[in-house]
Amino acid sequence: MYAVFRTGGKQYRASAGDTLKIEKLDVAEGDQVQFDEVLMVGEGADVTIGSPLVDGGKVDAKVLRQDKDRKVEIIKFHRRQNYKRTKGHRQHFTLIQVTGISGGAA
Repeated sequence: MYAVFRTGGKQYRASAGDTLKIEKLDVAEGDQVQFDEVLMVGEGADVTIGSPLVDGGKVDAKVLRQDKDRKVEIIKFHRRQNYKRTKGHRQHFTLIQVTGISGGAA
C-alpha cells in the first residue's frame, strides 16, 4: 500500500517503512507527525484518488533527524571582465520514516 501526499509545496510517494527527506518541519527529533493532505492512496487496481484530497486520508510518520543538505555552489562568471562571484547555500530538511497509512482504500 502506498500514498501520495503533499507537504512543503512538493508531493511525495510513500509506503509504510519508507524514509523520506522532506522540506523542514518545526518539530523535534523523535516526535510523531501526521500529514492530512493525501492526494492518492491504494495499491494495484484498488486505488482511491482524491478530488483534490482523499477524505480521511492520513500518513503517519516519525521524525528521525533535522539537518542541512549538502552545499550547492552558485557561480557567476563573465570572461575577460575580472568578474567572478561565488555563493553557497545549504537547504534545511527533515528526515522522516513513514509508520502508517490510513484512509481511502486502506
